Amino acid sequence: MKNPVPVPHGTVKTLPAKLPGWKLVIFALGQLGWSLASWSVSNALTFFFLPPEKATTGQSLFPAFIYQGAVFGALTIIGLINAGGRLWDAVTDPWIANLSDRSRSKLGRRRIFLLISAVPTALFALLVFVPIADGATQLGRTSNAIWLAVTMTLYYLFITMYCTPYNALISELGHSPDERLSISTAISVTWALGFAIGNQTYAIYPALGKAFALPPERAFQYTLGVFEIVAALLMLLPALFIDERKYAETHASDEGVLAAVVSTFKNRDFRSFVLSDLPYWVALNFIQMGIAYYMITLLGLDESTPSFLMLVMFVLSFLFYAPVNLSARKFGKKPVLVFAFAAFAFDFLLVFFLGKLPLPAMAQAWIVVVIAALPMAIFGILPNVIVADVAESHGIETGQYKAGIFFGARTFMMKMGIALANLLFPSLLLLGKSAENPLGIRASALCALGFCVLGLALFLRYDEKRVLAVLATKEGGNTPRP
Repeated sequence: MKNPVPVPHGTVKTLPAKLPGWKLVIFALGQLGWSLASWSVSNALTFFFLPPEKATTGQSLFPAFIYQGAVFGALTIIGLINAGGRLWDAVTDPWIANLSDRSRSKLGRRRIFLLISAVPTALFALLVFVPIADGATQLGRTSNAIWLAVTMTLYYLFITMYCTPYNALISELGHSPDERLSISTAISVTWALGFAIGNQTYAIYPALGKAFALPPERAFQYTLGVFEIVAALLMLLPALFIDERKYAETHASDEGVLAAVVSTFKNRDFRSFVLSDLPYWVALNFIQMGIAYYMITLLGLDESTPSFLMLVMFVLSFLFYAPVNLSARKFGKKPVLVFAFAAFAFDFLLVFFLGKLPLPAMAQAWIVVVIAALPMAIFGILPNVIVADVAESHGIETGQYKAGIFFGARTFMMKMGIALANLLFPSLLLLGKSAENPLGIRASALCALGFCVLGLALFLRYDEKRVLAVLATKEGGNTPRP
């Protein structure tokens, strides 16, 4: 081993071993697991509990398990429960992140959280979609709403317990900006795979229902059940096979949760990035929740079409991953993300006009999917790298290395954006979600476009050159362990 040399602040540091390729695959499979586990709650909740109507028959795809009308004038039960769950999720993020940063478990300060939370995350992601009563009566609808609120609260607790420590490992397993970019690219591939596999639910459950004469809701639940079992097994892999003591560069933090959160948001570059991240997540969730409405109601396509198109979109995203990686290395992460915001905004403008363009319905769908693929690839890779870079630069400048709280704070803002989307999207549908009156569906596209523009304006304040200059001061001061 080479002799270690001083780093900034006069300390001596020897870096852990570089993560081998097969261990990187194991780590990335954990992302596949939680992406697949979370797909149902993140994307299909409104679809299941406030189902779209078929353009051909005007019938809802599923029975009404909870109250379908407006409450408090312009809100919905599903929107309020979903937004409430997201707010709870956001509040627990800094708490879990701080516990993880301060942990001194012999298994590793991140690893112990992954072990505890993997199976419960998948379990409650399924139970959310298993109402306990018939929705034909008011008592049944009320019971289902209470059950939904309880299961979602527990689901969000455990998914936070897994995701926040998992994301912190990006910074600690990657010992340079390029290594962190490689790790983020790998887990972006598996996240997209999980999302694409989850989206096949839309195609699988109708076929399963026909094959076994199952009601649509039961076929939907069985499909999710199989996916959640697979997800739980995948989520356990990093906890079982990634040894933090050998591969992760860890620095136990001694800050309390409030002090850690305050100092994190005082970081100007992190604040600029994370404020732009919130509107992005609103827009992303609009397209994830809205894809079935856009394709089935606006374009009159078959109910299995959204699954196929989402799969195509993510296959195309995979093709863009290598160019995105190379472009970020050559031009910097900031210019590439600026382009992604602009492309995403343009795509939502096209969504607003779906069904009115002088093109066949399927051609309109293809255009939207192809354009969305590139920004989806960019947003899938670069934000995690930016957070990891900022967290590392903050540690170099202050001596407080707390990747967990940086990713927790980012996740807090992300989930605030998701909560806002889950509150807004169902409310917009109240304006109209049928083929005869699609006003609410089209309004959702304009709303998402506005959030993309807002995110772009905020992100322009991020100073990437300053962050990279700070990271450069560490080079030569750390000696990798062979």
